[in-house]
Amino acid sequence: MKINLAERPQHSISALLLFFILHSVQVGVGLQGFQRIVFKSAGHDAWISVLISGIWSVIVLLIMVKTLSFYENTDLYGIHFDVFGKWIGGLFSALYMLYCLFAFFIIIRNYVEVIQAWLFPQLDAWFVALTLVVMAIYTVSGGIRVLVGLCFFSVLFSAWMILLLIFPIEYADWRSLLPVMEANITHLMRGAYDMTFTIIGFEVLYFINPYIKEKEKTLKFSALGLAYTLFVYLSVMIVSLVYFSGAQLENTIWATLTLFKIIHFPFVERFEYLAITFWMLIILPNLGMYLWCAVRGMSRVFHRNEKSYIYWFSLLIIIPVCFVKTRNDVNTLNGFFAKIAFGVVFCYPFLLFAVTWIKKTYKERKRRKSI
Repeated sequence: MKINLAERPQHSISALLLFFILHSVQVGVGLQGFQRIVFKSAGHDAWISVLISGIWSVIVLLIMVKTLSFYENTDLYGIHFDVFGKWIGGLFSALYMLYCLFAFFIIIRNYVEVIQAWLFPQLDAWFVALTLVVMAIYTVSGGIRVLVGLCFFSVLFSAWMILLLIFPIEYADWRSLLPVMEANITHLMRGAYDMTFTIIGFEVLYFINPYIKEKEKTLKFSALGLAYTLFVYLSVMIVSLVYFSGAQLENTIWATLTLFKIIHFPFVERFEYLAITFWMLIILPNLGMYLWCAVRGMSRVFHRNEKSYIYWFSLLIIIPVCFVKTRNDVNTLNGFFAKIAFGVVFCYPFLLFAVTWIKKTYKERKRRKSI
């Protein structure tokens, strides 16, 4: 395997687009109902837990960028090969591919549940899953630039939705935020941990890195993307805390979608139906990026044709969607995935950085001694 890649100029992307890529992958199905889970842990200080999770994400991002800076132009698969060798590195890469496919599956299953619960209760899960998979396949087949373009337009066309928070603010009781810091540090950290499923996605930087032209600007625009994501989640959480009572928030599965129920226009009576349908544009970058990261590994690690594995991986995802039927099943899967994601996204980068730094330092000292 080639550790450093030389991508064609026509495949390169501006570092500015990292803002759109990371934000679009971070915002997805988790935004629809993360408030209840965090509130159960941190109470009305849940907004502080959201803030902590955002700050921790930026710290992890800094470690990721520092790890990538040890190399001229590589991705996570190349780092695994260089640091751990062919067999152990290949195993770690295969596990990361499985993680990406698991994320792909979780996103589809959660959106299928929303469609069935809010719009079409009798609609078969496989039909919605197949529709999403076909769109993801079409996007990934177009290459990295098509995928990045989708991320750009997803952020651009969905930015107006944050303005809809004005409607529930009219009924807000700001006293619900008081007293501040009533929850202890354990509860706050537990709430931050509960944000894992919602705030992940920025780990795709490990795979986008070889295509970035101005690598010295990677951290700047990536951090801006994470900051905008934090602003969105923090705004939604605060509005939810002042709009719902504590008991309501604990029993509202999709709090964000419920906020849309109070919005009425002369030409749209049930705005939440429109929002759920529009949400497909928001989750498509999630699906496309995770699928692309997985099939990219087949090319880098196992030297297989990427396009053929797009279809195999997609078929592998559709089948289990039909066997996850109840809300308890979805909750169990979300909890299990969140535990894996916490280790993969928020812990593993520190281990990888430490091992990479040790190896690079050792090689540099050995080189100096030989001179």
